[in-house]
Amino acid sequence: MNKQLSLEQIINCGVETSAASTMLPQINQWLSSLAAADCWQHLTQQILKPNHPFALHELLYNTTFSEWDSSQGPPPAWFPSDKQIQATNIAALMGELKVNSYPELHTWSVQNRAEFWKLMIQRLGIRFREKYTQIVDRPQGVESPQWLVNARFNIVESCFQAPPEHPAIIFQPPGGSLFTLTYGELHALTNRVANGLVAAGFHPGDAIAIYMPMTAESVAIYLGIVKAGCVVVSIADSFAADEIATRLRLSKAQGIFTQDWLLRSDKQLPLYSQVVDADAPKAIVLPSGASVDIKLRPGDLSWSDFLSENKIFDAITVSASTYTNILFSSGTTGEPKAIPWNQTTPIKCAADGHLHQDIHPQDVVAWPTNLGWMMGPWLIYASLINQATIALYYGVPTERGFGQFVQDARVNMLGVVPSLVSSWRSTACMEGFDWSQVKAFSSTGECSNAQDMLFLMSLAGYRPIIEYCGGTEIGGGYITGTLVQPCAPSTFTTPAMGLDFVILDESGQPNNKGEVWLIPPAIGLSTELLNRNHHQVYFAHTPHLPGFPSPLRRHGDQMEHFPNGYYHAHGRVDDTMNLGGIKVSSVEIEQILNAEPGVRETAAIAISPLGGGPSQLVIYVVLAPEFPQDKEKLMNSFQALLRQHLNPLFKISELTFVEALPRTASNKVMRRLLREQYAKI
Repeated sequence: MNKQLSLEQIINCGVETSAASTMLPQINQWLSSLAAADCWQHLTQQILKPNHPFALHELLYNTTFSEWDSSQGPPPAWFPSDKQIQATNIAALMGELKVNSYPELHTWSVQNRAEFWKLMIQRLGIRFREKYTQIVDRPQGVESPQWLVNARFNIVESCFQAPPEHPAIIFQPPGGSLFTLTYGELHALTNRVANGLVAAGFHPGDAIAIYMPMTAESVAIYLGIVKAGCVVVSIADSFAADEIATRLRLSKAQGIFTQDWLLRSDKQLPLYSQVVDADAPKAIVLPSGASVDIKLRPGDLSWSDFLSENKIFDAITVSASTYTNILFSSGTTGEPKAIPWNQTTPIKCAADGHLHQDIHPQDVVAWPTNLGWMMGPWLIYASLINQATIALYYGVPTERGFGQFVQDARVNMLGVVPSLVSSWRSTACMEGFDWSQVKAFSSTGECSNAQDMLFLMSLAGYRPIIEYCGGTEIGGGYITGTLVQPCAPSTFTTPAMGLDFVILDESGQPNNKGEVWLIPPAIGLSTELLNRNHHQVYFAHTPHLPGFPSPLRRHGDQMEHFPNGYYHAHGRVDDTMNLGGIKVSSVEIEQILNAEPGVRETAAIAISPLGGGPSQLVIYVVLAPEFPQDKEKLMNSFQALLRQHLNPLFKISELTFVEALPRTASNKVMRRLLREQYAKI
């Protein structure tokens, strides 16, 4: 087939006639003479620019790969050059091990797990007061391995290996300019926090919560708590008093850091009053810059009264299994799981960042996040242990100011959640910026769609997106991507280094589509829960397969493995519904419906009728503001999409318009809450 475009097609994308006339002959020449992959590389390197309408990017991508056999897997949109590959940390590791290919490297990492983690500890420069006598011991099997046996250390000391004059944090307060905190300054502030904790009567082992946004001060507070031998309790700044109280109770917190107010889009949202309503223990309260004075409870401290002037603190050294952080699952299935991280978990964060996001010393790393979600601590450790710079924007990342910040801070690795990219695309708020410094994106938190991810790649002149999926109980990712493999939008390319998994179908047999089961052990994998039986949650009644190590570890994601080696996520097993005897995940339905023009996002839930019978499919819809709420028309369009792309037996029972979907602190849709709300109608 001779693929050719017309001038009208280019113009209809929003390209001016003169520009369209200039580029069309070259486009058609490449389309007709080059293989699809070569053609796309020519187009992205010599024709397509970030300031071109995204409709043009889509047209050329779809035309280039119009003959691609999608059953084999999606077409790549980025291909690494030899120069780019050689500049990666993975290439350096391959050279050190004299390994010739990435698949060979990953195989080595899972067949020699102790040796892999020993090598990563050396590459990351993890500092010990007393070195381990054994990388891993398994007296109770792979469920409860003991890592770094007999080691004594404090992981915070590994966060300050960079020269003290190098930037540790670049940040921008609302309406303010860029500020830089050097490694020396962050170290001094961390020590002042640790000394303040001692003076305030806290002791090693005490759990101390952080309920505030991701700021330079909150990073120092986090590190200071860990350096003092205490345990951080992660609470997202969006939680109300009841949720705060639950997390304080589960962690047995002895204190809490918070702000008086949270400034978001020129609105003052109270934080300290929520802490008071949660009947929290002793609070240390930072000023937000708001002009409103607040009265503190007896026993609570202002930041200025708490913060010590002593900038020197000798880290409390502990064993590898000592807690550093108590985090919580998303809470979509009732009371959240309380998941402790220990001194080794940050090594997993840093290793993933080193190998998969390819973070180098003095790289600038931005990821809009929160300390209440695992990506907040991940960002701290993955950046600082790799001697990079954390970039923090204090405003809302959906606004244009964030794009300016990415440009001005010269961000090299930009992390996102897919719904954030969807918002950028629908509002066109990121047009016109120079993001050429970005060498890679990374996406996590929810399933992405290919169209939004192609849009994201186009914003920086085509850079790869490292899809990254894991969990709090993993300390990072179990499946991800690399900068040494071609990148296809919305797909993964590899299990994480040092970790592996198997996909099993409903009959418990290995298949290319089904449920993910992890193959332990690995640094980062949890070995206990504070409020659940860890064995029952992750290991009880798991499959035992010939030829696979036992026991497998339950994780709960649904994954598809394409013949060309790429993977695509299909949501959680616990969001699976049975429609007419056919099992389908909410995400599979949502990914199809979200393609409808005017639809910003959807949530699919299954409702059991009061009188019993088959589950009924209910769709919640968030429309773009300019689109009318024509329920009948949209219902017909959705039904046609399901009929065409998924299954003609799936019938939509009800469609409901909402302004926004309820989300957890980590930005995951709370379908459980939607089911509960619908049951009350």
